[in-house]
Amino acid sequence: MELVVEARDIVKKYGDFKAVDGISFHVAQSKIFGLLGPNGAGKTTTILMLLGMTEPTAGEIKVCGYDPNKEPLKVKRIAGYLPENVGFYEDMTARENLLYLARLNGIPDDVAIKKIDDILETVGLSDVRDKLTGTYSKGMRQRLGLASVLIKDPKLVILDEPTTGIDPEGTEQVLSLIYKMSKEMGVSILLSSHLLYQVQQICDRVGIMFKGKMVAMGSIEEIGRQALGEREGIMKLSYEYINEEALNKLDGIEGIVEKRIDNHSIILKFNEDKKLDIVREVVMRGFLPIEVKGREYSLEEIYIRYFREE
Repeated sequence: MELVVEARDIVKKYGDFKAVDGISFHVAQSKIFGLLGPNGAGKTTTILMLLGMTEPTAGEIKVCGYDPNKEPLKVKRIAGYLPENVGFYEDMTARENLLYLARLNGIPDDVAIKKIDDILETVGLSDVRDKLTGTYSKGMRQRLGLASVLIKDPKLVILDEPTTGIDPEGTEQVLSLIYKMSKEMGVSILLSSHLLYQVQQICDRVGIMFKGKMVAMGSIEEIGRQALGEREGIMKLSYEYINEEALNKLDGIEGIVEKRIDNHSIILKFNEDKKLDIVREVVMRGFLPIEVKGREYSLEEIYIRYFREE
């Protein structure tokens, strides 16, 4: 697994105040990492250190093997950053804005013009490429923002609240594009957002920050188990007869936490991690699973649990 971002034990102090307090995390190639936390958690400071815009007090950061503090220009060539409120020249068209950005990045006009048309097609703005950006909706501007970071073929893109203030249709378009950038274009994404449902939709892994510390990190499944314990699933069974005798035939199956009769079926509650073994065992004992439902971990539930404990 190739790591695009590696942060080890990074600290950022302002006087005696630790804005970031010894956090470690990584972002793998073609993966989406969600960085979560309330205001003041240290997310923005962490992003600034990744981009070489502020120096860590301690610890080590590598972006594609480069140190952002010692080699900021090399990092800027391979990393794109999209702030929450992206700015464009409103009296210029999308193509003109992107051509201007391409020139700032040293891309020759003949190369840039073809690349711009391809990128605008990718972000779904080719039909409005010659309209002034001042006429664009917030969602269109965010997609143009994503086009602006793609102009230099980045290895890493950092997105700060990319869907804030966008209507539901525009939000789905932006999320779909972020997912496409990662899975089809091979771009690694660090996504900072407070919109937990959206993060859960597209992120491979998440890190939750609070008061400068990384209080949880991993897949949603992994941190869900840490915060909430094992989830219980529900299984509905049929049998040739439904009574206490049938219920007793399910005794001794590991992972079943509750069993009961409900009308003409038997209902089981079970530990999710034992699901396949339980299905196999009940079938061997002559029962027919009619319905098997698991409960997914909710990122919002996990998030609330951590901060309630704090």
